[in-house]
Amino acid sequence: MRVVSIGEILWDVIGPNEYLGGAPFNICAQLVRLGHEAKLVSAVGDDDRGRRARQELANLGIADEYVGTSREARTGISEIVLDDSGKATHSLPRPAAYDFVSLDAKQRERIANSNPRWFVYGTLSQMQPRGLELTGTLISDNPKTERFYDVNLRPQSWTADLVAHLLSLADAVKMNDEEAQLLSGVLDLPHDPLRSFCEGLTGRMPARTVCITCGADGCALWHEGEYVEVPGFAIEVADTVGAGDAFAAALLHGFSENWALADIAEFANRVGALVASRAGATPTWTVAEATSLAWR
Repeated sequence: MRVVSIGEILWDVIGPNEYLGGAPFNICAQLVRLGHEAKLVSAVGDDDRGRRARQELANLGIADEYVGTSREARTGISEIVLDDSGKATHSLPRPAAYDFVSLDAKQRERIANSNPRWFVYGTLSQMQPRGLELTGTLISDNPKTERFYDVNLRPQSWTADLVAHLLSLADAVKMNDEEAQLLSGVLDLPHDPLRSFCEGLTGRMPARTVCITCGADGCALWHEGEYVEVPGFAIEVADTVGAGDAFAAALLHGFSENWALADIAEFANRVGALVASRAGATPTWTVAEATSLAWR
């Protein structure tokens, strides 16, 4: 499966430690780990963090052919504070290099010729005109490529109109329960039960798939009228940074394998939980380790 992920690459700064992150990058890293071909469309700065980011991309086997170098801003960072449960609060200084993403005509042609199965995008990088315009252009260039919207709302980094627009482009949508509750008010949809929210969203938007993650309680997954809720797994949380992105990659993997809906949700829960049990957004893990997790 070929996937093109559009958006931010940045350094998660947690106390004295820095981990390469950003949801679109994290999803790429986890898809590669699952055996897929994933390309990132983003930008880094002409600085030490940018050079280290490129080296880390190479180490992970992610080509940087669509990662530009911006001289208008420094490589992005997310300053993260963890609470006692490992839940993260993000502070995102802007502008950042990923706000100045661009592709030339030849790069866009190479993407089209690769026939990607999915475009993956979030909300953060779409707040800036360049990111939003580029995402729209890539979608227009590749009408047969499916679109996966990982909502991933950050404080002061989204608007109701922007989210509604991004939802209108998506074939599949993933969000957490807090985001679903927030958007239920914005979109005037029922939140409880989650099935009603999924039904309401797919009735109003083109998405055929809606997934809502519920932390330790697992997830709810709707796909073309079929609905499942699958419980989570017992782990000791190190931090939750990147866990939702690992879940998203595992979800796409399950759909690529044509698994039953409940099996897709269970595998995504396992992978997300395993990543949450380890520090950083893209820790090393194996499918065997995910499979061995115990039910809650």
